Amino acid sequence: MCGMPQQPPVRSTPARPSRPDASMSLLNNVMDHSLDDGYAEAAARRKAAGAEGMPKTVRAKLGLAVGLVLAALVVTVGAAQARISAPVVAKEREELIDRIQEETAAADKLEDSVDELRDDVSARQRKALKEDGGGSDGEDLVGILSGAVEVHGPGVRLVVNDAKGAGQGGDGDPRETSGFSDTGRVRDRDMQRVVNGLWESGAEAVSINGQRLTALSAIRAAGDAILVDNKPLAPPYTVLAVGDGQRLSTTFQNSPDGLYLHALQENFGIRTSISVEDDIKVPAAPSVIVRTAEPSTEKGTS
Repeated sequence: MCGMPQQPPVRSTPARPSRPDASMSLLNNVMDHSLDDGYAEAAARRKAAGAEGMPKTVRAKLGLAVGLVLAALVVTVGAAQARISAPVVAKEREELIDRIQEETAAADKLEDSVDELRDDVSARQRKALKEDGGGSDGEDLVGILSGAVEVHGPGVRLVVNDAKGAGQGGDGDPRETSGFSDTGRVRDRDMQRVVNGLWESGAEAVSINGQRLTALSAIRAAGDAILVDNKPLAPPYTVLAVGDGQRLSTTFQNSPDGLYLHALQENFGIRTSISVEDDIKVPAAPSVIVRTAEPSTEKGTS
């Protein structure tokens, strides 16, 4: 009985185990080929050019040597010139320092001479005032009225200060100029009225911040600063007045100028304080102009 031919049995090939890093093929490729082919080729060209960059001919080598020599020569000459000029600069600096010291000494000498001359003038002025006084009582009175001598005795201390938070205003007077916003600052006109009020109330000698006032003194303004005989003063303004203390204080406060100062305090915030002192010292004026008056010989016509 013929049967069907039998097929040989099929043998199955066992599956090859997969590599553990099969999923990391991209990273392996990057690690194995970290340098791109283009970069590698460029690096090779630069290396070849560097090897061949040095001059090979005698003429090229000679030119390179000459360039190096010239560069060294320039550096050497520059260093030599700097070394030569250094002592000259130091000498000029020393000469300049010596000139400054000499001029400073000369200025100090002139300042001492000015002080000596000022003292001599003051002594001559006091001598002239004593001679014109005609006696001890007369010379004391003339010295006090002229401001040539220091005065001390009972009196009042008046302090005038700007309002709190006073700003820097313009040059106009807020108490006279219409439309000008007040800054709360004390003006030269205010101090003029204060001093005149003290004189009228019986003060014998007056000073502001240590500056003695005389019959020829001027109180002016330069911007926001107050000048007394062209010397700037800063607030607060301390006014010392020698006289009958209690009477002087009462008379001044009831005078028109005292009421004016009170109005500044009420309306503009100007700060003021007045006190009676048992002993006040008013310094002498720094310079007094002596003038001699002579009676006129002309008779008046009717």
